[in-house]
Amino acid sequence: QVQLVESGGGLVQAGGSLRLSCAASGRSFSILNMAWFRQAPGKERECVAAIRWSGGITFYAESVKGRFTISRDNTKNTLYLQIDTLEPEDTAVYYCAAVRSTLYGSAWALASSYDYWGRGTQVTVSS
Repeated sequence: QVQLVESGGGLVQAGGSLRLSCAASGRSFSILNMAWFRQAPGKERECVAAIRWSGGITFYAESVKGRFTISRDNTKNTLYLQIDTLEPEDTAVYYCAAVRSTLYGSAWALASSYDYWGRGTQVTVSS
């Protein structure tokens, strides 16, 4: 089973930046499609960004486009999420997710599409 461990969360003021990391176990990272999800209290888990195994195709939720950047370093088995211009609405637990299957269209944004999950890292944005 793939093991995912997130890090980089914390408490920041609105307008600040964070870089989240997701370290993956094993040698299969390079063939995994990856995504970042977030879940705020009382809300459903939502996909904010996804990236194809090759890194050449990315997806962003409209609410974060222009502020979030997803990337990966397959030599380090690590997924990243650069978050700029943080807003209080970004406060949530951020989860790393992975799947081996090829995803099409809206499937990229569905939590049910992903087989492997980290435990999450808390991002709190103050006003």
